[in-house]
Amino acid sequence: MIRPTSVALAIASVGLALTTVVVVPDRVADHTDTVLVSAPVVPARVLTPKAKPLAGIRIALDPGHQLGNHNFPKQINRPVPAGGFKKPCNTTGTATNSGYPEATVNFAIATLVKARLEALGATVLLTRSSNSQKLWGPCVNKRGEFGAKVDARLTVSLHADGAPASDHGFHVIAPTRRKPWTTDIATASLRLAKALRSGLDGVGLARSNYIGGGTALDVRSDLGTLNMSDVPVAMIEIGNMRNAADARRMKAAKGRVLYANAVVAGIRTYLNR
Repeated sequence: MIRPTSVALAIASVGLALTTVVVVPDRVADHTDTVLVSAPVVPARVLTPKAKPLAGIRIALDPGHQLGNHNFPKQINRPVPAGGFKKPCNTTGTATNSGYPEATVNFAIATLVKARLEALGATVLLTRSSNSQKLWGPCVNKRGEFGAKVDARLTVSLHADGAPASDHGFHVIAPTRRKPWTTDIATASLRLAKALRSGLDGVGLARSNYIGGGTALDVRSDLGTLNMSDVPVAMIEIGNMRNAADARRMKAAKGRVLYANAVVAGIRTYLNR
């Protein structure tokens, strides 16, 4: 009599079950029976994609001015509400001594910031979507109102200063507390300004030597973009376009990347994300 002998021929894993094929010889030499024996079920491992850190956050960016503002003096000089008083709709902005426009560097940095924030999961809205000699505005009141209009968590306005050539470095501006315009956002806006300052500090950029007494912070009541906001808002002056070193950084692609990385870091600090 031939005793049954089990021989494992194959082990197939299909995610949920492990199956062993067993051959049992019969008494007749030319006949065998194949028996399938199932092992206990092993649950498959499911990998869940890690959520992006800024998923679900809406952020407004305001690239200051517009390249074509100087072509539309009537439109940009029109008085508009600025928070209890009126100011011109917009201005032309400044430029480096070689003519590189503030509107252009503002838009370039905003575009870089937008791409980085979106890669982190945020939804990013810009007050202007192009940089063109054929366009003007938007006006400062519309820029200020934009964040609330698009349901943003915060607004960052990007600018560059035009001061005497010996002045250099960045500063960040927050709105003062003015009833009824900014009482609801003043505290959070100052916190945002400090977070943006920490981002700029973090990449090694020099603080302003002419605004803020070394703090690189300025609290103002005269800026329509800040006064008209209903979400936390801060304005960055990334440097002085009339200073040679600041201007070189703004004109260089790697310099603009540095500024953009700093702004993103500051926003993440503010959001604790």
